[in-house]
Amino acid sequence: MSISLSDVLIHIDEALSLEERQGVESRLRALDGVVSVKIPHNRPHLTLVEYINDKVDSQALLATVTGAGIHAELVGL
Repeated sequence: MSISLSDVLIHIDEALSLEERQGVESRLRALDGVVSVKIPHNRPHLTLVEYINDKVDSQALLATVTGAGIHAELVGL
């Protein structure tokens, strides 16, 4: 059995505090199928998510961020 992993980059439109970024990271990590979440300290407006695409998709990841009232969009890799 092979697992198919995908990556997506989410661009956050507004400047978030450290606590808000940690909240975004926690919400994404809570989704079934999310393998890793990285928010670079030098580019806090970007969030890289690796996920199992049989369990979750990029639209669900984006909806998790925007559902928290944060303006964001997907960036193609």
